Amino acid sequence: MIITMPADMAETLRRTVADGKYASISEFARKALCSRTRRCDTELRDLDMFRSAVKAGLNSGPGIPASQMLAGTDPSYGGKL
Repeated sequence: MIITMPADMAETLRRTVADGKYASISEFARKALCSRTRRCDTELRDLDMFRSAVKAGLNSGPGIPASQMLAGTDPSYGGKL
């Protein structure tokens, strides 16, 4: 596999391996890909949860104006929405 990157990025990668943080450039690439995959999986899970919450809200019935919702609550909340 060939990966093209800017010279400064390649130098940072070589230095990272030379400093002993990774045994090889391949190890770095594997760990970076695993980290990216976990992050993407988390983002997709969060997005699915958000979509489910929005759908549940839309299916819960008609909305009410904030002023109506806040009527009778502590006056310190007034006008803060």
